[in-house]
Parts: sequence; C-alpha cells; structure tokens
Amino acid sequence: MSPKFSVSLMCMDYLHIEEQILALNEETDMYHADLMDGHYCKNITMSPDLIAAITSVAKKPIDAHLMCTNPNDWIEPLAKAGVTTICPHAETINVDAFRTINRIHDLGCKAGVVVNPATPLSYISQYIDRLDMVTIMTVDVGYAGQKFISEMLSKITELKKMKEERGLKFDIQVDGSCNNKTFKQLYDAGTEIFILGSSGLFNRDKDIHKAFSLMREDFSKCTGVSF
Repeated sequence: MSPKFSVSLMCMDYLHIEEQILALNEETDMYHADLMDGHYCKNITMSPDLIAAITSVAKKPIDAHLMCTNPNDWIEPLAKAGVTTICPHAETINVDAFRTINRIHDLGCKAGVVVNPATPLSYISQYIDRLDMVTIMTVDVGYAGQKFISEMLSKITELKKMKEERGLKFDIQVDGSCNNKTFKQLYDAGTEIFILGSSGLFNRDKDIHKAFSLMREDFSKCTGVSF
C-alpha cells in the first residue's frame, strides 16, 4: 500500500480556510478533523458546523477524530456534516463499542478508533475486525506540536502484525509529530496514513503547494518512496 497523507485541519490558518482547502484539494489524500470538547482533553477545537462548512469545499475524504468524553453525542451531527470516517477514542467507548461502531456504519460512515499512547492494543482486540481505521496517537491528546513518543513505534508494528495475521482491512493511521524526523521510523513500523500538522506541513512554507512539495521531498529522502 502506497503511503497516504491526511492534513490536520486544526493546524490551518483559520483566517484563510477556504483558500487553504482549495489548495489542499490538489495535494492531500484526506483531511483529519479534530473535535475536542474541553473535557476529554483541555482544548476546544472544531465543531460539526465548522466541519460542515469545510465539507462544502473539500474534495477529499474527511475523518473526524472525537476527543470527547461522550462521543455518541457527536456521531449523528458529524455524519450530517459530511465526514467520511468517524473515530472515537477507544477509552470512551469501552462500555458500548459494538453499539457505537454499528451506529456509525448505519449512518453511512466508516468506523475507526483512536488509541492513546498509554492504551494497549488489547483494549480494542475484541472489535478490531469491525473497524475501517485504527489511529495510533504518538503524542498525548490535546495540542499540536508535541514531542514524539518513540515507544509507539512498537505499537504500530504490533498493529500491523495483528492486521496481517488476522487478514483484516483497516487502515493504520498515525497522529502526532509526523515529519522529516519521524517519517522513516513510522513508515518502517507499518504506518499507512500520515497525519500532517504544523511540523510536517504548515510550518514548512506559507504556500500550501510549496509546503507539500517540501514534505514529499523529505518523505522520499527518508523512506526511499518516490511520488
């Protein structure tokens, strides 16, 4: 599987959202929308209304990352907003994971789950065969620009092995500090979708096209993958 890139919408310049989305439509494979409620983590980011405005101009799939204490409150609004994949945190759906996954699928969306750094993969093993995406956090939740947690590389490798041994089809996505310092390690571990935020994309250049070009050059140098 060729690597894919998903742009973290919370890292955009909010004064120029439409302009940036129109440029990103020509570059990215996917978009990543973080919905934080101020309770599960001490930050508040994107709302379903803002995401709905973005889907009106976005031409690529959007996965919604629910950093929320009560993710089920947001599933239907996000489906109506037009997201493609809905990904609550494993820790927040432990009591009703199967019901939550079924509800997401019933609303016509793909179902994913996000795993925090301190959460073992055993936490999701009973329902992993029902998932379309598993996102491994390589930083703690809440803020952009955090230091990469290298211990997560072995978790990505473990997830890849689990996927292959069980013949599963979910995408392996990584969220947190995906940049030229980590691309090779993440790629070698089994990452399939790289979420690009401040360090991986937006801080490279104000021009989105140039920033993406620089990112691809970095990725190719680090991994040997050509575009």
